Amino acid sequence: MKIRYRAGAAAFAAVALLGAGATAANATPNPRPVGAVFVQTDGLAGNAVVAYDRLADGTLRQAGTYDTGGDGVQLAGSVVDHLASQGGLARSGANLFAVNAGSDTVTSFAIAGDRLLRRQVVATHGDAPVSIATHDNRVFVLNARGGGSIQGYLKVGGALVTVPSWHRALGLDPNATPEFTHTPAQIAFTPDGSKLVVSTKGNTSAFDVFAATPAGLSAAPVVTSLPGTVPFGFQFDPAGHLVASEAGTNSVATFRVEQDGRLTQLDVVATGQKATCWIAVDGWNVYASNAASATLSGYRLGRDGSLTATGVTATHAGTVDAAVSADGRFLYVQTGAAGMVDGYRVGADGSLTAVGAVLVPGAAGGEGIVAI
Repeated sequence: MKIRYRAGAAAFAAVALLGAGATAANATPNPRPVGAVFVQTDGLAGNAVVAYDRLADGTLRQAGTYDTGGDGVQLAGSVVDHLASQGGLARSGANLFAVNAGSDTVTSFAIAGDRLLRRQVVATHGDAPVSIATHDNRVFVLNARGGGSIQGYLKVGGALVTVPSWHRALGLDPNATPEFTHTPAQIAFTPDGSKLVVSTKGNTSAFDVFAATPAGLSAAPVVTSLPGTVPFGFQFDPAGHLVASEAGTNSVATFRVEQDGRLTQLDVVATGQKATCWIAVDGWNVYASNAASATLSGYRLGRDGSLTATGVTATHAGTVDAAVSADGRFLYVQTGAAGMVDGYRVGADGSLTAVGAVLVPGAAGGEGIVAI
């Protein structure tokens, strides 16, 4: 759907260009935005979503801050990635959904350009929700603690209606430590909506794949075990291949999702970096966030799932969750040490050029970002 953008009332602060000192983002007073970026703070004493106007040159201008009505959480052992997850903030049409991991709830917002209207806060029927999946009118939330669970909802007019029969326990070890590497990381639908995928990180080191229809889920998942790899973040390329980060081996891997839910590996490439945990796909380009190296690893995807390295790009400290703008021209990555968002222009060859960075109020360690 088409969303109209309006400039927010907040004054624009100077944007620090990476490696080039501070400079104004645009010489034109109050330039018209072409999109928006929403960032979750995961505040322990009150979670919030900070909205930014996206300008034509890719720089960001703060437009507003919106309380979720819930609290964030910091999983034991985490530093720059309090949720240790991908997808804690998710868009579905004109709605934005945010996890409140400290309150065991999810918040539904209506999107109006760069503005949000909080509509609803609902229980996730589990402990510490960290990731959200959407497809058409179906929404699922991944709860990280207590062995992990998922809960499904129907989206009706922007509101979430809990479907009790769409609850599944994952049966992971609730006492595995350290917590932040042994709680499930992400939930997402395959592009056609026929399967629901969960990555378990170090707690079984597997992908759990549920068959999904508008009527519900399979009783149990098909499990693809990947010992030692610690699957974390994932997205899908234009061919429908699953592209994943593997934190245990600091690698990026591609998989074909078979009809029966099994995953068949197509390629795997070591990044040579540390804490490779998050993935962003932009067409046939993929970018992996390396939290302990403060870098992004770039790859070009082949239609057969092959991976070809395109370069390593520096970020601010604590490279975590990332999102691509709707037009595919810009990549925005949260850097959790200070709670920043770094912006990059995506070149035709997949190369990244820094366009600026903003400090997100109260977002150190936060995860969850959506760009439109």
